[in-house]
Amino acid sequence: MKKYDNLVMNAAGRLVPGELNGKQVIPYMGVGKFIPDGRKYAPPISSCANYPSDGNKIVGSLREALEKCGLSDGMTLSNHHHFRNGDLIAIQVFDIAKEKGIKDLVWFPSASFPVQEPMTKYLEDGTINRIEGSMNGALGRFCSEGKMKGIGVLRSHGGRYQAIQDGDVVIDIAIIAAPSADAFGNANGVNGPAACGPLGFALGDSQYAHKVIVVTDNLVPFPCIPWQIHGNNVDYVVLVDKVGLPEKIVSGTTEITKSPDRLMIAEMTAQFCDEASIIYDGFSFQAGAGGTALSIGIYFSEILRKRKIKARFLRGGSNKYPVQMLEEGLVDYILDGQTFDLEGVRSMREDPRHVDTSPFTSYNYHGKGNFASMVDVAILGATEVDVNFNANVVTHSDGYLLHGIGGWQNCLFSKCTILPIPLFRDRMPVIRDKVTTLCGPGELIDVIVTERGIAINPLRTDLIDKLKGSALPVKTIHQLQKEAEEICGGKPANPRLGEEIVAAVKWVDGTVIDVVRRVISE
Repeated sequence: MKKYDNLVMNAAGRLVPGELNGKQVIPYMGVGKFIPDGRKYAPPISSCANYPSDGNKIVGSLREALEKCGLSDGMTLSNHHHFRNGDLIAIQVFDIAKEKGIKDLVWFPSASFPVQEPMTKYLEDGTINRIEGSMNGALGRFCSEGKMKGIGVLRSHGGRYQAIQDGDVVIDIAIIAAPSADAFGNANGVNGPAACGPLGFALGDSQYAHKVIVVTDNLVPFPCIPWQIHGNNVDYVVLVDKVGLPEKIVSGTTEITKSPDRLMIAEMTAQFCDEASIIYDGFSFQAGAGGTALSIGIYFSEILRKRKIKARFLRGGSNKYPVQMLEEGLVDYILDGQTFDLEGVRSMREDPRHVDTSPFTSYNYHGKGNFASMVDVAILGATEVDVNFNANVVTHSDGYLLHGIGGWQNCLFSKCTILPIPLFRDRMPVIRDKVTTLCGPGELIDVIVTERGIAINPLRTDLIDKLKGSALPVKTIHQLQKEAEEICGGKPANPRLGEEIVAAVKWVDGTVIDVVRRVISE
């Protein structure tokens, strides 16, 4: 936590610092305005002479592997989150660091989950200086209350890969939990008793980290096929009794909603896409794992069946519902970044049309294109939206960190971005004059769908023209805001925030789009 005296106004009108954790940063300049130069970051050159000629990189324990990697004060350690709430390895890493008296570590997870709540004790005692990754639950509250020593940094999935690739974050040791691996370090997530699906969120870590440890409970003879992680990038392999709990990857909502209001939102979203000519033979879409988003997929399926057409690809997160579409022939391919249930894992293992992807292919903004911009429509969520269509996904209206960014920012670059959201939550209007934390600029958000109407961004005159004469309740964003405030008894109060900055939100290109300030608790 830090109180900055010299803040600068970025292109989004937000005051942000010029440095974070002792490093210079670039304020947000606008969508597509920051063009990087230079070269990709490169890890140190290794020599085969320093590795076993028989390819056996197995060491006796995770502690031994960390010691061989030179674990010391101030290092940056990374983990992936494909086990979601079933992760068993990340805590063990910091248990070992604590036992060894290591201090001021930076934890760089691809995401965190409630299972990692014990990390708070290591943030308190100085074992961990800060988290550069999503923070929610206990970790989000800890950060929001200004208890973390360093400044947290929140990035999208693609932004995380960009940061690794560009050298914005240098990983000293990457620890990759793998459901299946061989002694050389080749690894995948689709086989073994703890199969969790893809390992794409660990790809950049394996490519660019100075040292890489693969931890597995399912050691197979060389070669481990398919290999999602290449052993040529791995330094040590550790065999443990249990690497993760695959049944707990089912975190978050993975069933269609039963709420009448949410079902109405889902049906209106699908109907909007149909009337706007977004659904056609060979179209593509991405939807999250929430109950409303899943329901939209069900309505999409009905439209495809009725017209006897199919989608070309579906971008995931996957679970049983996209898998059903694939197996029914309603979609040609699932391009999957993570699986949300065991049916998704099974499908990826058995069906070559269910393809594992990574943030490099899907989301990385500093590359020669990515898949996200090729998607016809992305269905996303938000905690808040404002009258300029700017959106927030990391903090609640009380200012507390609630979610990570995930792939949300990257998906804004689809051809049409739709936010199906309730008009209010807990009697708090979702549409505000100004979002608490800016995560996505309004110019990239095309449509807001609520149970009381649909607002189309005035920039999308093409969509407005297509919906002329529609029976759908198309309104302005201001009309929806007014309705919400009338129902909830007025404008919502702003959260009580201090001047101290506890975290920064990076845009997809690595620039700083906003900051999160300390919540003043009662």
